[in-house]
Amino acid sequence: MTEFKGNRAIIIPTLVSILLLSIIGALFFGAYHLSIQEIWSAVFLNDNSANRFLILQIRLPRIALSALIGAGLSVSGAAIQGLFRNPLADQTLIGVTSGAMLFAVLSIVLSGSILAQLSELFKQSTIALAAFIGGLLTTYLVYFLSSSDGRTKVTTMLLAGIAISAFAAAISGIFIYLSDDEQLRDITFWSLGSFSGANWIQVLIVGPIVLIGIIGLMLRSKALNAILLGEKEAVYLGIEVEKVKSRVILLTALMVGVCIAMSGIIGFVGLVIPHLLRLVFGTDYRLLLKASVFLGAVFMIITDTLARTIVAPSELPIGILTAMIGAPFFLWLLVKAQHQNIAI
Repeated sequence: MTEFKGNRAIIIPTLVSILLLSIIGALFFGAYHLSIQEIWSAVFLNDNSANRFLILQIRLPRIALSALIGAGLSVSGAAIQGLFRNPLADQTLIGVTSGAMLFAVLSIVLSGSILAQLSELFKQSTIALAAFIGGLLTTYLVYFLSSSDGRTKVTTMLLAGIAISAFAAAISGIFIYLSDDEQLRDITFWSLGSFSGANWIQVLIVGPIVLIGIIGLMLRSKALNAILLGEKEAVYLGIEVEKVKSRVILLTALMVGVCIAMSGIIGFVGLVIPHLLRLVFGTDYRLLLKASVFLGAVFMIITDTLARTIVAPSELPIGILTAMIGAPFFLWLLVKAQHQNIAI
């Protein structure tokens, strides 16, 4: 694939325009399709309370949440790939996904026994909080195991992440084996990802964390560019490499943790979107991180719109669609790159 040689000043405005179009399109489609007139009269003229509720309390928060989570997963994937200097890396390498899964499984199993009297809403909040805490704890453990004498070895972090993820998956498997049919359905549904319960409260929780994470990573875009040359070279250029590592890991863990907590596990976004952008626009993280934010949001909005329309009135779990779209597309990128002798 040939790297983009045109005017890079138009890239971000173009992606913003596509994002706005995807948001508008997502308002129209769903189990119940709306026309322009119905949307206008419901929102601005308040002529139809049912449509107004559908737009303002169901579709808009769902679109906002999917955009935030798509942006958060995509930009964090790009940052991890830069930190590991490996375009095939993603957030699973630092243990955040497996930790969130483990604690979510524990919460679901316990909510069916010890916490059986809790309301359904409180159970869902408990699962989200447990997943968020689990993601942060496993990430900290991976970071702790890979640090010594004030230095963090990326290779050790990679190996520690693989080991911790495998161990967390094994513990999750034990509790899944011990769960009853209802708990097993809940675990399966959560692990496949969904925005079906999206609301403005979730948007207000996810929004600040994702925005802080995006800004924090963008402030380190020049440092990530330097790290691509090698850690020693980055130090010679005046980059505080260890400080950058810790900040990138922390910001990534926070973003991915809160995203997984609210939506369940959604794969391939943090892997495919940055990789595609890197092949098209190059490895300049000053552009790559910004583009990842907008393209990740677009991808998630479009995918979620498909998830709630192609089998309407039911809907597919979002994780299934991202895997069905992302995996073949990623394989195509790899084959394309190999045939054109492009380094991946």
